[in-house]
Amino acid sequence: MLRPRMIGGSGGFEASGLCLGALGLGTYVDEETSFAILDRFVAAGGTLVDTANNYCFWEPGCTGDESEALLGRWLASRGTRDKVHIATKCGARPIRPGGTLADAEGLSAPVIRQALHGSLRRLGTDRVDLYYPHIEDRSVPLTETVEALDGLVKDGAVRLLGVSNHPAWRIERARALAGDQGRTPYSCLQLRYSFLQPRFDIPLPEDGHTHVTPETLDYVRQEPDLTLLAYGSLLFGAYTRADKTLSKAYDHPGTPRRLAVLREVAREAGATPNQVVLAWLTGGSPSVLPIVGVSSVAQVDEAIEAMEVTLTDDQRARLDAAH
Repeated sequence: MLRPRMIGGSGGFEASGLCLGALGLGTYVDEETSFAILDRFVAAGGTLVDTANNYCFWEPGCTGDESEALLGRWLASRGTRDKVHIATKCGARPIRPGGTLADAEGLSAPVIRQALHGSLRRLGTDRVDLYYPHIEDRSVPLTETVEALDGLVKDGAVRLLGVSNHPAWRIERARALAGDQGRTPYSCLQLRYSFLQPRFDIPLPEDGHTHVTPETLDYVRQEPDLTLLAYGSLLFGAYTRADKTLSKAYDHPGTPRRLAVLREVAREAGATPNQVVLAWLTGGSPSVLPIVGVSSVAQVDEAIEAMEVTLTDDQRARLDAAH
């Protein structure tokens, strides 16, 4: 079973220590399987589900409504709205059909309000528990974005604010503005992070992805009210599936060394490499809340069981030291 943890500091809420990523639900995963995945997650004590208002706009025939709409149908059919926390995002939905992130809606005050209205309609709810700007929009003054997001909290439509795919300095600047103006600050960060580390001089091929840096980790350690949520935590299956290859950013000497130690520790712990990665993320400093995207109930079970894996101090030290 999943054990709860507090997210968003003292003003936050208690959520399961594992977040279910819903990006592929309703697109890559059919509705029947998606409902079974969600049912299993909740039955195991899972309470936090992550989506966005643009999943999966990049697939042929898709608009970006798919994931939120799937969740809305599931919530309505199961009557589970008060049993789960829903996180969603705005700012990265293309403004025209067939568009790209170059056509993203952005983070102006009118767009933020309109985007949330659309998300609430698709989800079939009157509130979201965690709301993120999905990507940066430097064409809009940061004060405008901070004020607009705070207004959603004051209206009762949003409980907590997070921020996704922003560099640490922009996050700190927005939090400082919120503090100075008496606005609601970001209390959750969503960034890409896993056990294998990429080179930062080679861009990730996934448009819009922003990876955790050492500076980000240091920042979160110093801010006890911040929760770091990691997407791409299992590198889209690359730890265990031969058909999933790593991008060029991971083509460096540290990757095979870390993989060797990972597999060694997995054998010792009687766990899968995926489970060791999740245990490493949740038990480190800072502690990370992983977002896990799955396509089957069996994968949900594997992730849930990872929360029972305890790494020894020696195993964690070996994993940390491999470079």
